[in-house]
Amino acid sequence: MPFIGFVGIVFIFWLFSCIKVLREYERGVIFRLGRMLGKAKGPGLIFVFQPIDRMVRISTRLVVMDVPPQDIITRDNVSVKVNAVLYFRVIQPTKAVVEVENFLYATSQLAQTTLRSVLGRHDLDDLLSQREKINHDLQTILDSQTDPWGIKVSNVEVKHVDLPTEMQRAMARQAEAERERRAKVIAAEGEYQASEKMTMAAKVMSAEPMALQMRYLQTLREIAVENNSTTIFPIPLDLFKIFFDKISSNSKETD
Repeated sequence: MPFIGFVGIVFIFWLFSCIKVLREYERGVIFRLGRMLGKAKGPGLIFVFQPIDRMVRISTRLVVMDVPPQDIITRDNVSVKVNAVLYFRVIQPTKAVVEVENFLYATSQLAQTTLRSVLGRHDLDDLLSQREKINHDLQTILDSQTDPWGIKVSNVEVKHVDLPTEMQRAMARQAEAERERRAKVIAAEGEYQASEKMTMAAKVMSAEPMALQMRYLQTLREIAVENNSTTIFPIPLDLFKIFFDKISSNSKETD
């Protein structure tokens, strides 16, 4: 009887040790005598026949991995430091266990090498302005390479591009020169448009002499609005035309 009781207690402990509970996001890959048993088990309550069976837990949640800063030389020979963030999850737990020794480490190393190779094919301007295209290229390459491991790369984002101080100063000077160029072009266009309007106004005033006189009066009114002690009154030269013609005729008769 004592022996039977001892065996019963051992059996109960063994039975409880064989019962495993997997969370909703966990899957269990079971190996029986070294051979994998079909699909992954879980979630919920599963039975692992110990010590013959061995279970490996795999999480299917989204993994956010920070890619360390990488020293990259762009296509136009500019040295920069770039880091990124990688989003992926395990889709097929059996492949993640069987096909690769450590899928987290393997994915991290693959992301670093891919980041260097892809960004090295772009110029610095493209690296700064075409982030979405570069992120899509990185995601496509990593997803295709990690697919045999049962891993799905959902997104890759380039976080920060660390430029050398000399390059930052050169880009600042370039931006300043570009803004000065735009300012000069805008000022020149304004002068050109103003000259066109003044030419049109001169044609109108030459066709209607009274328009020039009205413009003089309007200018006088604008000057008189201010509290000025001196008022400048423009006199049109047409008023002296008669005298000029008289002087010219007299000089001709004298000759």
